[in-house]
Amino acid sequence: MINTILNMSLFLFMIAIALSLYRVIKGPSLPDRAIALDTIGVNLISAIAIVSIVLKTKAFLEAILILGILAFIGTIAFSKYIERGVIVERKSAD
Repeated sequence: MINTILNMSLFLFMIAIALSLYRVIKGPSLPDRAIALDTIGVNLISAIAIVSIVLKTKAFLEAILILGILAFIGTIAFSKYIERGVIVERKSAD
């Protein structure tokens, strides 16, 4: 019973990732694409956690942590790019 529920939730997360990928490709604006990328990151983290539960292993927990950190940093960098047009600000040596 629990494996059926986990497999069904994994399938639904994959559908959510596919729909978010569609929004990234066809999004009307850059902020919509940034939100869709962040949604993909969160859904991937959840899907990896479910796979870890199904396989009864703790090997994927480090991957979840790294993916969470990278998704957060990517969202911050992308939103900074949308706002200012540059990611890394450099001061000129006058």
